[in-house]
Order: sequence, then C-alpha cells, then structure tokens
Amino acid sequence: MSDRDNGNNIMWFLAGLGVGALMGVLYAPRSGKETREAIANSALEGRDYIKNRGREARETVSQWVDRGKEVVAQKKDAISSAIDEGRRVYREASTEGKKGNS
Repeated sequence: MSDRDNGNNIMWFLAGLGVGALMGVLYAPRSGKETREAIANSALEGRDYIKNRGREARETVSQWVDRGKEVVAQKKDAISSAIDEGRRVYREASTEGKKGNS
C-alpha cells in the first residue's frame, strides 16, 4: 500500500468514527435539550483542543526557527573564519614566495 492509500484509509476511519459518535449521541436515552447541550459541550471541548494544539504547534515551529537561525549564524561564523584563515595563509605564502625569488 502507498502512503496515499494509508492516509485515505485513516480519513475513512475517522469519518466513520465521527458518524458513529454522532449516531450514538442522537440515539442516546436523553432529552433533546440534554443531547444538544452534550453536542455543544463536545464542540467547545474540540475547539479548545484545536486552539491548544495550534498554540503548541506555533511554539514548536518558533523553536525550530530559532534553532535554525542559531545554526545558520554558527555556520556563517565558521565560514567567515575559514575564509579569513585562507586569506592569511595565501598572504603568507605569497610573501614567502616573493622572498624566495629575490
């Protein structure tokens, strides 16, 4: 099976789960008002869950971005140091070469 098929199967499973939960709530031995309140409470809990997960995801991405910036700055410093060292060695080599030719 491909990853696409697995994703599709998961979506069908979740859809079935949602329909089953809805049917269970609708046919529960409660009054209409109690059922509506239960649905509203579930919706509010779901909304809060999504908000919390979204906030956590933003924080995680922000941490990844900050870490990426740190790594880029470190690599930039390392490259600058290597370039400076290369220039210094080149200057020394060219100076020694001029002295050896004299």
